[in-house]
Amino acid sequence: MKTTSYYPVLMTGDVAGTKAFYVTHFGFKPLFQSDWYVHLQSTEDRRVNLGIVQGDHETIPEEGRGRASGLLINFEVKNPDAIYERVVAAGLPILRTLRDEAFGQRHFITKDPNGVLIDVIKPIPPSAEFLEQFVEGAAG
Repeated sequence: MKTTSYYPVLMTGDVAGTKAFYVTHFGFKPLFQSDWYVHLQSTEDRRVNLGIVQGDHETIPEEGRGRASGLLINFEVKNPDAIYERVVAAGLPILRTLRDEAFGQRHFITKDPNGVLIDVIKPIPPSAEFLEQFVEGAAG
């Protein structure tokens, strides 16, 4: 299978509110908008996309209908410190404060209005202990 694109689609009860959250706080713009589905694209990288769908829409099979849960979205960025300052100033909840992790990330975690966790990450050199766990050539 040759995949030509890959992006998450969040199921929600509030398509417009979820769209506004990602547009306002994470630099997305809508490429398609309806009352039940919105397709967003990063204003900085067209390869970064996110879909938002009404969780009980008829196009979703009944057994799969619902809302996003148990999900963590990672945004890998160049400057998590600046985004952290902006997110804190905007009053978003901070679930994990900005920190360096021994496994090789500088990051913080917030959440969207649906409870989807958002991990804003910058790779950093891992500790020697964690460096050993990377496949050769994968770290740094």
